Amino acid sequence: MHYPTTPDERYFVVKGRLWRCSNPGLDPEERSSLVKDLMNARRAVRHALNSEDELALKTAREQVNTAKVALGERGAVWWTDGAPDFNRKLVKNTPYADWHATIAGSHITCVDA
Repeated sequence: MHYPTTPDERYFVVKGRLWRCSNPGLDPEERSSLVKDLMNARRAVRHALNSEDELALKTAREQVNTAKVALGERGAVWWTDGAPDFNRKLVKNTPYADWHATIAGSHITCVDA
């Protein structure tokens, strides 16, 4: 799927909500390894849910969070200009509202999420 990405490439938008993009400064090999870790952790979450194993679920969710923090999608922001984080905020309630209004319904400036 393709989602519109903010002009500063910090967020992509899904259903009117901003989601922080991965740190573009990550080494490609490191990024690939972290994405594999994330996918493995997500599979572990699914397995734990299916088996109703609460301890495994907690562990798997912690692994998902660890991978997302390492990718820059959660935790401290990866940009250095002091701009605030709008992760998970409705785009209409952020400084990106005017930009989003101009691209709503189009598929310009997109990124794979």
